[in-house]
Amino acid sequence: MSDSSRRSTTRSVVYAVVASTFFVGFGGGVVFPILPNLGEVLGISAFMVGVILSANRWTRLFANAPAGVLVDRIGTRKPFVAGLAIEGAATAGYVVAITSSMPEVWFVLARIMWGVGSALVFATAYTITADVSEASSRGTSMGIVRAGITFGFPAGMVLGGIVSEVYSNVAAFVLAAAFAGLASIIAYFIVPETHVDSPDSSVTPWDVETTLPALTIGLVNFGLYFAYFGVLFSTLVLYLEAESMTLALDVAGFGIDYGEQGTSGLLMAVSALSGAVFTISGGKLSDSLGARVPILLAFLVTSCTGFAVLTLAPSLAIVVSGCVLIGAGQGGVGGPLTALLADLTPEERMGRAMGTNNVFGDVGGALGPLISLPFANVIGFDVLYALSAIIPLLAGVVLVVGIYTYTGSLSPTVEESII
Repeated sequence: MSDSSRRSTTRSVVYAVVASTFFVGFGGGVVFPILPNLGEVLGISAFMVGVILSANRWTRLFANAPAGVLVDRIGTRKPFVAGLAIEGAATAGYVVAITSSMPEVWFVLARIMWGVGSALVFATAYTITADVSEASSRGTSMGIVRAGITFGFPAGMVLGGIVSEVYSNVAAFVLAAAFAGLASIIAYFIVPETHVDSPDSSVTPWDVETTLPALTIGLVNFGLYFAYFGVLFSTLVLYLEAESMTLALDVAGFGIDYGEQGTSGLLMAVSALSGAVFTISGGKLSDSLGARVPILLAFLVTSCTGFAVLTLAPSLAIVVSGCVLIGAGQGGVGGPLTALLADLTPEERMGRAMGTNNVFGDVGGALGPLISLPFANVIGFDVLYALSAIIPLLAGVVLVVGIYTYTGSLSPTVEESII
């Protein structure tokens, strides 16, 4: 195959993955403006809300490693399509939950289903991208795929906040389920097999990737998910309510007043959109520089700055600035981080490496709501966000120490990192 044909194939596969993950991301995004406020709407305790928010991540904690093993054993296509279909069914489960007499049970079950589906999707999406991309453009390709996932998330948050305010929570969940169903249809008809030509029975369920690169990058992922999804996204709607901050817009002469759910949905969407933009640019910068670590450190500092900004005198402008910076930091790390993992991992073990990376991320994402929601009530949001600002800096230390120990260089080039 010629270089131009290979590049064309790479682009078509990457864009198909992006389209699928974008639409299924609606379901994940719709949840966050609505679920944190379920205590008031449905009379669910703050602890139970935390359990619901983190149930998918605890499920993925146990499903990620087997999902990675499955990818290396049977390939990417079947797990990818199945994962998207399961996420669609889980999104439909929110509709059942919110109309049920036992909403807690149904929400937990739906979030568990979402965890299983997303474990399969995340393990496959990045493995497909690693399979079809060259090292010199891997950061850009990883960034594009991560941006696709990220763009779907804020779109869902905007729709979740606005549709739930204007119509109802049920309407928001029905819309998300429809888009999730579309995602699995796209994947079924377009995404090809990229990872294995024939089944490999030698790959066992307990063959988990525990190399130093996988553990190092996983720990960085842990910190980012804990601070971003576990703290910021889980507490933002409650922070706005505590500070009595809502958004009022004048569109074509029509005044639109958003409540805390609608405002938090828009702010989280702004943060995620910032992340999506910098996900692409971060990956591209690491390709252009020929090294991943300097770009990763720059964006970790950006995330730290964003949390520090949130501790300033509360105003909507300050909150917007903090969310944009945190999103930029989170997004800018995403492309280079997964590209670095692919650089340092043999191709036939990439599924397992991504499984390990996702395990760490989900531990952080699952612990975050359980700790941050009760913690904010005790020590306040300012202290919580100040402590969260330290986490990206610690992640940077872990990254430098781990990569130096493995490669003997503080900033190995892409060529030096390739296995």
